[in-house]
Amino acid sequence: MSIFHYYNFPHCEVFIFDDFLVTQIREGVLIKPEHNDELRQIIDLHFSNRDVVYISNRYFSYAVDPLTYLGTSKIHNLLAIAIVAEDDIKKTNAELESMFYKKTFAIFPTLSKAMAWVQDVILKKN
Repeated sequence: MSIFHYYNFPHCEVFIFDDFLVTQIREGVLIKPEHNDELRQIIDLHFSNRDVVYISNRYFSYAVDPLTYLGTSKIHNLLAIAIVAEDDIKKTNAELESMFYKKTFAIFPTLSKAMAWVQDVILKKN
């Protein structure tokens, strides 16, 4: 692992690693399609010439407009999304959201399992 980057936005924290990024959305936030613009900027800045996987660490409770995933699916080098959800409500919400994302989507009970899965996704692509 090389350089680690961190962003602290009003609605979330973003952690940038070599092949993936992890977001932790703050309590009570509503994620809307407009948030894709920010995500696209971060991906373009850190992953412009390579593939990336997005991990959402659902530690806090928040809402996602499912239409957000339609735009997220259009980010060309975003291979997959992993949702880390420890409780049943968050898992159920993620399962519903997965119907709107047109690429690989997986749900994991821990962040470490999601991070390990990233390597499988990247290797299958290459």
